Amino acid sequence: MAPETPIEIQGDIVVRPVRDVDAEALGRVHATCWHETYDHLISKAALERVSARRMAELWTHWASQGEDYRMRAALVDGDIVGFVGSGPSRDEDAPRARELFFIYLLDAWHGTGIGQQLFDAAVEPGEELYLWVAEDNPRAHRFWVRNGFTLDGASHTEPFLGETLTEVRFVR
Repeated sequence: MAPETPIEIQGDIVVRPVRDVDAEALGRVHATCWHETYDHLISKAALERVSARRMAELWTHWASQGEDYRMRAALVDGDIVGFVGSGPSRDEDAPRARELFFIYLLDAWHGTGIGQQLFDAAVEPGEELYLWVAEDNPRAHRFWVRNGFTLDGASHTEPFLGETLTEVRFVR
């Protein structure tokens, strides 16, 4: 597969810490990203249950986490187009002390370098950490390999929107 051609970005890009006032916009972007990312893995009926309002409620909580958590948003011309979050490991058998919880970017901004900027804002250079990603998400797998991650052989099936999603673990 040929490398993707970068898209030229028109406008100002800012990656900054998430703020309480971002919850509503983050909820909308999060819901949209789930539709764009999981539409081939989860039924349309399940995805229709994703609510921007419910996601905004989650972001109200996530935005107030302590300093061990790095929650960042990417904005283009003042509009949130993606986000990332990392923090202390949540798994009992964690291979690293730190976990990357999520990184999402609206499809329209894939290939622009914003995803890399988000990652770099939430992870220290060379920092050891791990993450879970959908098994059937080759684009994400390529991104993680480019950033020095390898599959460690662990996988699990996770409940997701009333269905199940198989995830694999990458470590660095």
